[in-house]
Amino acid sequence: MPRTNPSSATASPAASSPRDLPAPGGLCAIHQPNVFPRLTTLAKLFAADYWIVLDDVQFTHRDYQHRARLADLDDPARQQWLTIPTHLPDGRSTLIRDAVIDDPALARRRTAGMLPQHYGASPHWPAFAKALDPVLDAFTTGRTAAVAQMSTRVLLDLIGWRGQILTSSRLTVRPGRSVRLADLAAATGARTYLCGTGGMSYLDPDPFAAQNVAVAPFRPPATGIWSSGRRLSALWALAALGPDATAARLRTLAADQCRLQTAA
Repeated sequence: MPRTNPSSATASPAASSPRDLPAPGGLCAIHQPNVFPRLTTLAKLFAADYWIVLDDVQFTHRDYQHRARLADLDDPARQQWLTIPTHLPDGRSTLIRDAVIDDPALARRRTAGMLPQHYGASPHWPAFAKALDPVLDAFTTGRTAAVAQMSTRVLLDLIGWRGQILTSSRLTVRPGRSVRLADLAAATGARTYLCGTGGMSYLDPDPFAAQNVAVAPFRPPATGIWSSGRRLSALWALAALGPDATAARLRTLAADQCRLQTAA
């Protein structure tokens, strides 16, 4: 399946309404906003033409919605959590979009300090530092999801992704886990939903078939830089290899994904 390029530039979440959508086609990924996402998550989004930010589901503590596992540049076995302390106004039922940062100014300073501590020795750090400014600025919103989404968007920009970002809370869907996902995928006009291995274990394909949307599993390799890709933030690969080399690895994986779908 050939990749489409629905937009010459990444659309802002504020523009995520059905009337703005391009012609049907392409691949869709649906994922919660993660802080500096793991390499496998970034690869899935990179392989898609649309990323729907799933912001209107329940916030989950001890997940990647408010934290990222950073690895030491020279020794990736040495790891440390970067965590955005988060308050849930409605308790456990708080939606991701409604989670707020405890002391945004302090969280910003800690994030601004930890990133160069881990990756400042990389020859790619100067470009990183400039690109990360919008992430630090997002702390002023007081919303954890805003920081997480911006951190992902910045990494996608660094590796040259040219897809479109939409937000689930701005789209009309029906209740039910699989029905909801199928409606979201169909709202983009995508013809294929790119699903992670975890999602494949519970997904009901019937709602997707009813929407004429195929379901394709996304299975990254488990060796090389991918061996820790399900745990570590993609920041390590980007700092160690550089954005261009990392993007080349992700393009190869995306092309393999398309070939597998074509052969299926």
